[in-house]
Amino acid sequence: MAASTNKKVIVLRFDREALCGFVNPQTFLRSDGVELLSPSGSIQTIQYEEVKYLCFVREFQTGKPVLRQAFYTRPKAAGLWVRMEFRDGDTLEGLLPNNLLLVEWAGFTVVPPDATGNTQKVFAPRAALEGIQVLGVVGSPLRAARRAERTDQKRQIGLFE
Repeated sequence: MAASTNKKVIVLRFDREALCGFVNPQTFLRSDGVELLSPSGSIQTIQYEEVKYLCFVREFQTGKPVLRQAFYTRPKAAGLWVRMEFRDGDTLEGLLPNNLLLVEWAGFTVVPPDATGNTQKVFAPRAALEGIQVLGVVGSPLRAARRAERTDQKRQIGLFE
């Protein structure tokens, strides 16, 4: 059985109320905006300039989704730890994948600080951001390779000592 292609999202806009709906993760980013299917079945395109961010959620909520803005401690999952600064002055921290080929042309999809809550991922369009700052690299493959190299040297026995 095929998985559902539509994901539940809550769209937060700068000057208006939040919208609930569904998006297809492969095709929701269009050249003119975000394509949203409402629960009533109508399709609308919301321009990137209006969108603050999209929250990919497990269940719909009434009103603005509760979203923790920052990590309490250094994140444990691998990725780029970033802080996004929005046009209205708000900030949001998240984890970008280490593979920069996965960054979309229209914006950034991050894992929020509390990914175990209702919000699983957050997409912020480039038009909504004043800036994005890398706070750290978590789980660097270079560090893991050096650590593995050191432990291999300790395990090696000398044959002709």
